[in-house]
Amino acid sequence: MARRSTKTPPPDDSYEEKILDIDVVDEMQGSFLEYAYSVIYSRALPDARDGLKPVHRRIVYQMNEMGLRPDRGYVKCARVVGEVMGKLHPHGDASIYDALVRLAQPFSMRLPLVDGHGNFGSLGNDDPPAAMRYTECRMADATSLMTESIDEDTVDFTPNYDGQEQEPDVLPAAYPNLLVNGSSGIAVGMATNMPPHNLGEVIAAARHLIRYPGADLDTLMKYVPGPDLPTGGRIVGLTGIRDAYESGRGTFKIRATVSVEDVTARRKGLVVTELPFTVGPEKVISKIKDLVNAKKLQGIADVKDLTDRSHGLRLVIEIKNGFVPEAVLEQLYKLTPMEESFGINNVALVDGQPLTLGLKELLEVYLDHRFNVVRRRSEFRRSKKRDRLHLVEGLLVALLDIDEVIRLIRSSDNSAQAKERLIEHFSLSEIQTQYILDTPLRRLTRFDRIELESERDRLNGEIDELTGILDSDAELRKLVSGELAAVAKKFGTDRR
Repeated sequence: MARRSTKTPPPDDSYEEKILDIDVVDEMQGSFLEYAYSVIYSRALPDARDGLKPVHRRIVYQMNEMGLRPDRGYVKCARVVGEVMGKLHPHGDASIYDALVRLAQPFSMRLPLVDGHGNFGSLGNDDPPAAMRYTECRMADATSLMTESIDEDTVDFTPNYDGQEQEPDVLPAAYPNLLVNGSSGIAVGMATNMPPHNLGEVIAAARHLIRYPGADLDTLMKYVPGPDLPTGGRIVGLTGIRDAYESGRGTFKIRATVSVEDVTARRKGLVVTELPFTVGPEKVISKIKDLVNAKKLQGIADVKDLTDRSHGLRLVIEIKNGFVPEAVLEQLYKLTPMEESFGINNVALVDGQPLTLGLKELLEVYLDHRFNVVRRRSEFRRSKKRDRLHLVEGLLVALLDIDEVIRLIRSSDNSAQAKERLIEHFSLSEIQTQYILDTPLRRLTRFDRIELESERDRLNGEIDELTGILDSDAELRKLVSGELAAVAKKFGTDRR
């Protein structure tokens, strides 16, 4: 087949060629900085306020917009991915689905944000998740707390990539999601790696900090002694954890949970029921077999994976006669992923800037955000109630002299004149007058008057309560503390 060639038309006489000489070093530096900032701000690092990266925030927000509540049915993940990609995140379906899958994995998240139905992968990614056309999802029970009151002017919105939709800069986040679920990501020149924590412990520390803003780290660590990993395991040593809570960086070790049992009539064995965070059973089994074949590990007769949905993780390591199980276990800790190090690097965005934060700083950033959310929510609700009170008071004025209202309306040539006369006679606002004209006569009865008076009194009480919250920092802090306590009571669990 002949190849078509298109000739470039010659420039017209008005065209003036202009070539700019630029320094390649300056251009590379500027372009790289723009790219680095884009990766840091738009992809790799979580916001310290809601603990979410942009892709996770967009998934949660779009699921909320789609009405995928926990009490509704599941929908195909492909549909959610399509909505997120088309409206908010134009970066390819694979990255969106990978992020959605992680939000649904109970072994990755301490408090999953997505309720998944189908194969969402396994620990250590030994069994990858099914394609998005097969899996289904909806919001998890706790996810509604992340978007609660988002329609009450609690957070700022910005235009999406094409300016046709609006998306939130941050979610209201009724609990400290960054500490509870952790985060990981690699940016340009920096990375973040934050372990999950126990919801009840984190909220207890946050409430203590609300009451005692000057609390020191040792006091806060009485509430949060260390990470609470979804896969369990035993944390070895607290020095690295304290370093991380103080400076934002530190390392600690996690060991598998193992017991010595009689696995056959003649042999003892090691039964593994919990593995270090992100380590899967296939990885452990493969490493043990390689070490045995290389004769670097002795005393092991067989390794079996008896994991199932009913009993959870169960690896059985059969020990040969003549070997001490405890001695073999120490070798397993030393040579296999049954003991792993976790390097904490608490890097998150604060006011758009990446910062390394300790435990107290993480709690303070979250609480400042939450105070702002509750303050804006209270202002919004007070404004709405004042608007309603204004209408109710107008109706009550009309009800006190309903005969005169009807006479003025009937004697008017048109609705504009009727409105004018009502405003002048009763000293009403234009909004009140229009509401009176729009109200059916059947509502203007004595019974409705009693209801309206009751509503007026209730609105006045609620407005006074909201004003008290807005005028008193102590009341605001008390309200936030109470709401956090309610979250902990409903969703708190014991340490793994």
